Amino acid sequence: MTVEHKIDAKVDQVKGTAKETYGKVVGNKKVETEGKVEKGIGKVKETVEKIKDDIKEKL
Repeated sequence: MTVEHKIDAKVDQVKGTAKETYGKVVGNKKVETEGKVEKGIGKVKETVEKIKDDIKEKL
């Protein structure tokens, strides 16, 4: 996993968590859901990069 991709994935997760929390605090379900989606995207990016690394190691 390149450092840039790892940082990008973590940034998405942190931004998503912040947005989700903000949505919960102000009672805005739309913002809360957007945060959950953004956090999920970050987790998917991280997983994809880990899979790429595993494949490269086995080749």
